Amino acid sequence: MADIVLVVDDEPSNRQVLLRILEREGHRVEETSSGREALDRIRQGGVALCLSDLRMPGMDGLELLRAARALDPEVEFIVMTAYGTVESAVDAMKEGAYDFITKPLRRVELVTTVRKALEKQRLARENRSLRARLEDEDAVVGHSTAMRRVLEEIEQVAPSEAAVLLEGESGTGKGLLARRIHALSVRSGRRMITVNCAAIPETLLESELFGYEPGAFTGARGRKEGRFDLASGGTLFLDEVTEMPAAVQVKLLRVLQDGEYERVGGTRTLRTDCRILSATNRDLDRAVAEGRFREDLFWRLDVIRVRVPPLRERAEDVPLLVQHMLAGSIRKNRKPLEGISPEALDALASYHWPGNVRELENVVERAVVLARGRVVEVHDLPEGVRQGRGAAQVVAFRVGTPLKTVERRLIEETLRFAGGDRALAASLLGITSRTIYRREAEWRGEGPEEDPTTPPGPPPKKATGEA
Repeated sequence: MADIVLVVDDEPSNRQVLLRILEREGHRVEETSSGREALDRIRQGGVALCLSDLRMPGMDGLELLRAARALDPEVEFIVMTAYGTVESAVDAMKEGAYDFITKPLRRVELVTTVRKALEKQRLARENRSLRARLEDEDAVVGHSTAMRRVLEEIEQVAPSEAAVLLEGESGTGKGLLARRIHALSVRSGRRMITVNCAAIPETLLESELFGYEPGAFTGARGRKEGRFDLASGGTLFLDEVTEMPAAVQVKLLRVLQDGEYERVGGTRTLRTDCRILSATNRDLDRAVAEGRFREDLFWRLDVIRVRVPPLRERAEDVPLLVQHMLAGSIRKNRKPLEGISPEALDALASYHWPGNVRELENVVERAVVLARGRVVEVHDLPEGVRQGRGAAQVVAFRVGTPLKTVERRLIEETLRFAGGDRALAASLLGITSRTIYRREAEWRGEGPEEDPTTPPGPPPKKATGEA
């Protein structure tokens, strides 16, 4: 809403004085000579504050106040009168006026009262907006400078067709931001399809992306549409894109260049029209420099890069995130809780959050489930959070310790710190949960093993070489 101040007075000279004073203070000011005209102007919208004379012919200031508040409760009111009786002031305040000033007006009093009324109106709007965001479980919550900068970038690039690369640590909310980009784009009426390149085995990723034809491999009895088929006209989000194998990178590059691909086992060239969003928790520039990621594909994906800050760089957002997550978890778990104690909130705000927003969400839900009182208390939080432990856990090794021993100890200690949560441990170590499952299988003497949460797929294909 534009902060327009509407001056209402039947005396032209009074209106001109008020206009000159308020315009010099930088306010946008409009004027009307009667309550009826003022009501018509308020009905059009955009008025933040009405500065109205109390005694006017026809509709007086109190009648205007009542009618305008019924029409738009967000408009603030200041009433003016030469008859500064206590009764007039009480009547105006009872009807919802912000303040009451008497004539002859004093410039300093007028300017100060108007400024405070507009500030109250602005804060009320922000509070309503905040409540709406807290009620939206898919909202991007954050008022820190770092998050405001990210959201401004998102709103700027979303309407375009440019590829966007979201870069940040695991658990920072890259997927949520990708959904926001899609929702703000011209493709919002179509589907957004997400592919987690780290969660799908390498032998399955190509067929998941591009689909397959009957007989393409053992068990392929019918045709299956790929994610590019499903996302046509909408958005395809490639999460953890650095985990994509080289052979699939080649085919993806062709889609980005020409919009063309073939299904696995097929010969017919298909076309797709989808916007590509991608995300990574790795250093993609380093992956390119080391030859693990194609440079030509990198330039196609990295048209717009948005860095998503870790939670430790926006600690002022933690209380807001906690309230948002707490409300959602209370509804989800049907717990009759009234909130969180100041001491518990302080403990959460002072923690380092190595697992970022995802770890915070995990801790809040755990606390809601385990809480026995009316509010979440400090003793409902994990020990590591209560003691303020962050990522600075020290694991020492002798010089000359074999790398395999170092790797195993680090993984085991991190798993212990994360309470057995492999996804959290993987994010702390900067690896995928699939790597942890594979290492654990090797330590048990079972040989390499994929993450058991991934679906079964076709047998590996013979290497075909890069195009």
